Amino acid sequence: MPSLSASPRLPTSPRFWRSPLRGPWFTSVLGVVLLGGITVLFVTGLLSYAAYNPDLSPVNDKTPDKGLLGFYLFAWPTDPPWLYRLTQGVHVTLGITLIPVLLAKLWSVIPRLFALPPARSLTHALERLSLLLLVGGALFEFVTGVLNVQLDYVFPGSFYPLHFYGAWVFFAAFTAHAVLRAPAAVRNLRRLRDEPEPAREEAARGAEVPLTAPRPAEPTVTRRGALWLVGGGCLLLFVTSAGRSFDGLARRTAFLAPHGGAEPGSGPGGFQINKTAVSRGIVAAETSADAWRLTVTGPAGTVRLSRAQLLELPLHSAALPIACVEGWSTSDQWWRGVRLRDLAALVGHDADAAPDVLVESLQRSGAFRRAALRANQVRDPRSLLALDVNGEPLTPDHGFPARIIVPAAPGVLNTKWVARLTFGEL
Repeated sequence: MPSLSASPRLPTSPRFWRSPLRGPWFTSVLGVVLLGGITVLFVTGLLSYAAYNPDLSPVNDKTPDKGLLGFYLFAWPTDPPWLYRLTQGVHVTLGITLIPVLLAKLWSVIPRLFALPPARSLTHALERLSLLLLVGGALFEFVTGVLNVQLDYVFPGSFYPLHFYGAWVFFAAFTAHAVLRAPAAVRNLRRLRDEPEPAREEAARGAEVPLTAPRPAEPTVTRRGALWLVGGGCLLLFVTSAGRSFDGLARRTAFLAPHGGAEPGSGPGGFQINKTAVSRGIVAAETSADAWRLTVTGPAGTVRLSRAQLLELPLHSAALPIACVEGWSTSDQWWRGVRLRDLAALVGHDADAAPDVLVESLQRSGAFRRAALRANQVRDPRSLLALDVNGEPLTPDHGFPARIIVPAAPGVLNTKWVARLTFGEL
């Protein structure tokens, strides 16, 4: 432990840190909240990754070198149809809501980040390394997550592998830290008292660096008051972000989110989108009745269908939401079109045993220009090549002349401006 006689002007001295709020109890309360919250974030993150069916086809897998980290993958279900809307909504909203808790926790333990000597033993060095990975991983995951939610892709490389591998590094360090610190956290919480704990008593119990200031400044707020402040910040972020998972008045409260505020227009197509036709280079000349044809391929050969010919096939309707990785979603929209299983039957497959399908868009570049759907998704009677939405033809921004809509699938797998369907084992 550094000497208390060290210069108080340096952060390596315990006397440099004078806030009377720091202490084992305050840090432990924040740690327990993060323990529960981050565990939920990790589980919902794994579910989000599984929802892409990344082991189905290389076009779905943005982390091709995942190796053993893909052990949890399973065929993503289509029931309930709002499943991805729930899991990803919880993941993103909870992550944003926990930001004040994370910052307060880092603030509460910052004296230990400046402790000297950097390592007193091999065991101590390993513990400091795990702490470095924990702090760095937490900041990396939360920052990249918030940037993705805000559609600010300023980080190098693709969000998917960065966030995926960063999550594993962070959670490994988080698990090690939780296991090492859990007994001390339980002891500290049992004390349930506001008054600062003397630094010498804290050190006597084996603390690496006392969290309690040896010479604290005059308090301006109690520790419980500080916790209320942190909780108020969490509530504010929750209110200003959660509403983008809903339509109507609730969305207007999410004014800090790109998909919050008023709906984008009115009428049947007046609901949220990410990719516009203009932003993806889709022009009217290639989606016109004369130019556009859907190419469908299977064991019986290839057929090319115009939009008018698709409208002559048996049409079905389904009420399904759209939910995206950024955490926003729409309420159920009424989609009308041709079932994917019926299109598989057109090219030689048994509709009840329809296989996987590779979907290709008119979009020429960008992530998920091509996407694969698993057989259970193709066979679901609610999975459509949608032609209309809410009683009207699709608008260009919603995928005219035809788009995919599948229950419980991430939004990027509901491919817009569909040009080709290839049915078969992928």
